[in-house]
This record gives sequence, C-alpha cells and structure tokens, in this order.
Amino acid sequence: MSELTIGEVYRAQMVLKDVARHPKIIGPTALSDKCHIYLKPENLQYTGSFKLRGAYYKISQLSDEEKKRGVIACSAGNHAQGVALGATHNGIKSLICLPAGAPISKIEATKRLGAEVCLVPGVYDDAYAKALELKEKHGYTFVHPFDDPLVIAGQGTIGIEIVEEMPDVEAVVVPVGGGGLISGVAFAVKTLRPDIKVYGVQAEGAPSMVKSLACDKREHLATVSTIADGIAVKEPGVNTFEFCKKYVDDIVTVNDDEIAAAILALIEKQKLVAEGAGATAVAAAMFGKLPVDGKKVVCLVSGGNIDVNTLNRIINRGLGKAGRLCTLELEAADKPGTLSAVLKIVGEEGGNILGVNHERVASATTDINSCLLHLELETLNNSHIARIKKSLQKAGYRVIE
Repeated sequence: MSELTIGEVYRAQMVLKDVARHPKIIGPTALSDKCHIYLKPENLQYTGSFKLRGAYYKISQLSDEEKKRGVIACSAGNHAQGVALGATHNGIKSLICLPAGAPISKIEATKRLGAEVCLVPGVYDDAYAKALELKEKHGYTFVHPFDDPLVIAGQGTIGIEIVEEMPDVEAVVVPVGGGGLISGVAFAVKTLRPDIKVYGVQAEGAPSMVKSLACDKREHLATVSTIADGIAVKEPGVNTFEFCKKYVDDIVTVNDDEIAAAILALIEKQKLVAEGAGATAVAAAMFGKLPVDGKKVVCLVSGGNIDVNTLNRIINRGLGKAGRLCTLELEAADKPGTLSAVLKIVGEEGGNILGVNHERVASATTDINSCLLHLELETLNNSHIARIKKSLQKAGYRVIE
C-alpha cells in the first residue's frame, strides 16, 4: 500500500479551498425511522460529483514535464469531468477514455469542460485498458480514478469536513466502486476519530470489493450489471483494497430496486437528485443493511450526474419498490357490469386507476366464461396494495399473483 499521511490530506484541503465546493451536511432527515440519517451532498459539487477533489489535487501536484505531456484518464463519467476541469484550469491537454455506454449527459459534460473523449466498447475496466494503451503510445500522464495516493488524499478532504462539521457523528456510510472515495474518507476519519464507524456500500451487481475482502485478495469479476454505473468496477485497486482492509469497518451491498427507492426518496423528501452510485449509501441506511439503529449517520451522496431518461425509468422502478405503483391481474366473470364493479372497489379503497386492459381468455386454468383484467394503479404503499387485493378477493374476484 502506498504511504499516505493526514498532512497530505490537509495539503489537499488547502489546494481545494477555492476550487471545490464544500457542501454543508443536511439533516437530520426523515429518510429512516430507525436511525438519524444526515447527508453529505457531493452531488452539489462542481461537476456534480466528489471526483473533482481527487482529480484536481492529483493534477495540481504534477511536475512541469508531466503537465507538458498532457493527461489521460479513464472513467465511467464523473472522474472524467473532474480531470477535464482540473486540466483545463491548469492549461493542460486532457484525453478521457469513457465506456461507450456511459450516460450521454456525462459524455457531453466532459467535452464541455475541455477534454477530448475516446469512447471504448464495454465497461470501466475496458476504458482503463484503452487508457493505459494510449498512455504508453503517446506518453501522456495517467490520472487514475481511484488507485493513486494523491487522488485518495483529495477524496479524504470529505472525511475531514465531516468530522469538523459534525463532531458527534457516529457512523459514515460511503459508496464503493474502485474504492478511492472510501479509502480517503476512511483514512481521514479513522486517523482523526478512530471511534467513528466507516461503512461502505456496493451495488449487488458489482460487488468487487466485497468479494475481495471476503477472499482476502483482490478478485476480478467477469461481469458487472447495475443501474449504479459510477461504481460498476470489476476489480478494486491495489492501494484501495489495502486501505479498506485497514480502515473500513464493513462493506455491504444493495440491489437495484433499493437504489431506485433511495433515489426517489432523495428527490421527494430532500429535493436532491442523485445518480445510482450516489444513492447507494442512503439505500443501505434506509433498508437496514447496517448496524446503525439509533445512531447519527452521515450518508455520502457521491454524485448527481444522472441521464434524464435513465432517471425517468429509475423513478418508476422506485415507485414500484415503495408500493406507489402496482399492476394487478385478476380473473372475473365476463359479463356486463364486471369492470365497473371492479373499478368501484378500487376507487373506494383509494386507488387511482392509471390503465385498464380487458382480455378474454380460454385456458385450462380459467373458467370458460371468465376474463382477465389488468389494472395499473397509483397507490400509497405496499400495505395499501394489500388492502385493495383483500377487498377484491372478498368480492369474489381471483387476484392472480
């Protein structure tokens, strides 16, 4: 593991003093009734992500010769914008390798900040391999998105800010992809306040650090699949793996439905837009994945760069997870008045009809004179859905699960 001192993190804080925003902690929020959730909203950072901190600090420490050669980086999108801004501010050429599937909003934002973009088929790790290839070919200076002590020091400034602003914090929860953010935050927090717990959260579809820690060696995942594209990393870094072993108390996973529900909760209750990766810490606290009941918990909302079309799909998924949208299918007698009777029951129970489809069927499992009704409903929560189902069943309709 590369050496890192708390003095380096404080130096990074000085460099970033007039460069990065220092968003104040929000809370306590009403995001959980089991613990006191506070938010460190790095989604409000310049470029919409914490990545600016580490990228800018790394670039600021390059030699004149390294700056002259220009910089290259790979990213799922957020590090790209941090490097682009840092390079442009310092008058340096930048080339960013991005996965071809990165959100369009991130690609266009990177270009607007002055970087040249190279789209690479595949995921982050494929972009990483391409960046290394181009580095060797053209002599660029490589700015690693997470496995660099100077980048980690830059991210660690968030840990200092949390401890200084909220001395009574009991736990800090951090999204984990390659591990640069949690390495810096955990190092700073544990160095200054060893009593504070630091937990990491990965997407269930990209648990590279979780598996690596379980095996006590870095594991390379064959594939990753999650709506949290910013943390869809197949393999943790050499340094970040060691930092996590030494300073992080535990790392858990959340699934895409839980992430979507957290994004929705942040929008509705806090008026904050988070991307998938940015909402994972909140999802873990909301859904009881961590031993933090009754504690004051700071969840790091790491980024808010989410494509609008993706956001629409995620909101609908979050509504479904929260029981706010549901689809019911029921079998009923195919005769006049049936549909109006069904809709009357739904209306009396307070359900809002969004769509209805009537289908005549003939199968071995249905009555010969029956029909299938497909209802799309807007509801209050999962308990509300259960009440509607119960009322329909009580009226003699067979609800098909």
